[in-house]
Amino acid sequence: MPDLDLNLLLALDGLLRERSVSGAARRLGLSTSAMSRTLSRLRTALRDPILVPAGRAMVATPHAEAIAEQVRSLTTAVQTVLSPQQDIEIREFRRDFTIRANEAFVLLHAARLSVAVTDAAPGIRLRFVPKPNKEIQPLRDAAIDLDIGVISGDGAELRGQTLFEDIFVGVARLGHPLFKATPITAERYAACGHVISSRRGHFAGPVDEALAELGLSRKVHLVVPSYPAVLAVAAASDLVGLVPRSYCQAGGADQTQMFELPVSTPGFSIAQTWHPRMDADPAHRWLRGLIFEAFR
Repeated sequence: MPDLDLNLLLALDGLLRERSVSGAARRLGLSTSAMSRTLSRLRTALRDPILVPAGRAMVATPHAEAIAEQVRSLTTAVQTVLSPQQDIEIREFRRDFTIRANEAFVLLHAARLSVAVTDAAPGIRLRFVPKPNKEIQPLRDAAIDLDIGVISGDGAELRGQTLFEDIFVGVARLGHPLFKATPITAERYAACGHVISSRRGHFAGPVDEALAELGLSRKVHLVVPSYPAVLAVAAASDLVGLVPRSYCQAGGADQTQMFELPVSTPGFSIAQTWHPRMDADPAHRWLRGLIFEAFR
């Protein structure tokens, strides 16, 4: 539609409401001469006089009368679509949000986030879905609204907000021989059997790199798919586990004891990530703010 000018629609609506060029000019904040020129453009576009003199007033043509209501509806619709989003009344809002997060995050935080959301907005519901990988396409496809976890290096267009910082710690069952002497040295730590979590089934990680710098290596006997599973295995065996410090509140932690690793490993950030299409969405913005405040 190369010749479409929405200003003509607004002008036509003003003319049909006022039935006066000067009245329509005042309504739209234009000069009378500018409105006269616009009326000429409308007459050319519609091939109809639209308004014609009738004594000292003007009257609409039959065609103008026929389209007046449609013009009014279209003008209202255009103004609604092209106006900034209005703030929403969050307690009256109805919407479901899908959040992707790993099992440990759900165990630790889903309940309190649900309570916080329900207290403020009873019509908003949260749906947590598994996080089998860090693939960002579901955010691009709007299959999920938020992704919570370690920020992926992909997806430069995505938005992210750090919720908290974390670091790996060791865990072992209460009464484990590792705790009989202090401090826990790198040699004694490496000599234990180990259980780790890896979605890809890897038997090595940053701890192994740090041990290798000291000329040490550890024996990983078991790989499981989640950190709560690491806690459960460590609580029921002599295997020593590796989990983020924040997950020591998850199931099985009451049968295990946490300890600082005898080697240095890098920390990492847990963040909420979303697609920029949701930046200005009022409800999405509200939910992001609530989650951020819950961790601040």
